[in-house]
Amino acid sequence: MTHIYLQTPDEIRLGIAQRAKTRRLVQNISQKELAERSGVRLRSLQTFEKTGHISLVSLLMLAFALRMSEEFGALFAEPQAPASLFISAKPQRKRARKTYGK
Repeated sequence: MTHIYLQTPDEIRLGIAQRAKTRRLVQNISQKELAERSGVRLRSLQTFEKTGHISLVSLLMLAFALRMSEEFGALFAEPQAPASLFISAKPQRKRARKTYGK
């Protein structure tokens, strides 16, 4: 498996769709049944499995129906504290820096 930081956004999107489809098949769930369980339209599910395109809300609904919601917990996780007492942690930013000339 290629490390995620070596993949393009399209490759990541398609990989997520393929893993979700594999999980559905391992659980022996049809597309129609998953659509009913999750509340996602069948056509949206079919498009997702084929192209990887889906809204975030629908992706979360599918993840809950497939019992995969814990994987979202690590997305944008808080940075880890420094390993050494001699390295000071930077304060957490509350907003982005201003950009000039735009």
